Amino acid sequence: MLTYHLANALRSLRRNPVLTALLVGGIALGICVSTAFVTLRHMYQQDFLPGKSDRVFYVQLDSWAKDRAFKEDEADSVPDQITYRDARGLLRSPIPARQSPTFITQMFVHPDPKVARPYQPDVRLCFSGLFDIFDLPFRYGGPWSKEADAKPEQVIVIDDATNQRLFGGENSVGRTVRLEDRDFRVVGVLAPWRPPLRLFELLRNSNGPPEPLYIPFNLVEPMEIGPTGNISAWRGVPIRTFQEWLASEAVWVQYWVELPDHAAVGTYRDWLRAYIQEQKKLGRFQRPINFRITTIAGMVEEHHLMPEGVKAMSLVSLLFLAVCSLNLVGILLGKFLARIPEVSVRRALGASRAQIFWQHVIECELIGILGGALGVLASLGILHLLAQYMRNGEALRLDGEMLLTSLFLSLVAGLVAGLYPAWRICSVPPAMQLKVQ
Repeated sequence: MLTYHLANALRSLRRNPVLTALLVGGIALGICVSTAFVTLRHMYQQDFLPGKSDRVFYVQLDSWAKDRAFKEDEADSVPDQITYRDARGLLRSPIPARQSPTFITQMFVHPDPKVARPYQPDVRLCFSGLFDIFDLPFRYGGPWSKEADAKPEQVIVIDDATNQRLFGGENSVGRTVRLEDRDFRVVGVLAPWRPPLRLFELLRNSNGPPEPLYIPFNLVEPMEIGPTGNISAWRGVPIRTFQEWLASEAVWVQYWVELPDHAAVGTYRDWLRAYIQEQKKLGRFQRPINFRITTIAGMVEEHHLMPEGVKAMSLVSLLFLAVCSLNLVGILLGKFLARIPEVSVRRALGASRAQIFWQHVIECELIGILGGALGVLASLGILHLLAQYMRNGEALRLDGEMLLTSLFLSLVAGLVAGLYPAWRICSVPPAMQLKVQ
């Protein structure tokens, strides 16, 4: 029966190509706009770490001044980063499955003079656990070992663009990259990876691309590496040596943990309270105990990382689709009522109201699917234009979820446009029409 209804629907659409084009175009216009802006919203609200997004947390501790909060207008605010000494302290916790302090610096890369000139990219210092926490994809090799973290060894992970630039894109594991005055052995090459947000650096240029180079965090002290990211401090004390800087109350380190389950979250909170109590005995953490562990979704919401207007535009685009669908009701009603004689004959030959109704609903859904396919193709153009004006435009793309959403919206649009006309045509009594005929 479905095949029969589809055949009837196709014949009906071919009978009047101009009217069909008008109906399909109306749906396509609504799907085009709604798909583009719903995809834009989806880019900032998707599950960034499928299967583990509820187990990865950003850690913040209130080590700020006793007489004022980190944000003066928010009494319970906490610093957005932690101190180096607290990063060292938190590493003692056995509770996280993985954990890593991390920060950004800049260092000069000295490639072979025949290949490229020296340049100064961002370099991320971290523990090897960071790669597993955020599921970074590798093309060659992998993260360095825990032993390389502990020593520390002069090892490096580079991204695909750096590998293309320095080694022509070949497997460079085991090759050497010279940073400043030291040689680093390549242990891994990342595959091309461009998330919508720079997940492990949400507080500074969150829309930027991930850093191209990664080296062990424990090189901070032997190489005296300082940050180039955000730095905040409340205690104005003279700092004469690098060790005094590391022991200061300046906050410049981000800290991420992956906790194995919900029970571990509560246990880790208790551990943090105990850690703060321990530091209070040393004269630190003079404010009431205050800390936060926040998921990535919570960070996006708290720091308003979704551009203003994206939510509103996605809702307006869905309303626009609804308007497009409702505007087609009158056209479909006229189209269906024009075939009353044909429908009356079918009813006289034994067709039920339900069969007539479903035949016309299927025709409307076919219009919706055709319009949806055309609208999705047009939305690719809009997304391309939007990407030109966005810093993270490379991450703006239609994925499988959005394609399924577009298909669903197409079916809903076809149903909204055709439900009343289909009901009207199956409700017309055939007797009077047959008597006239």
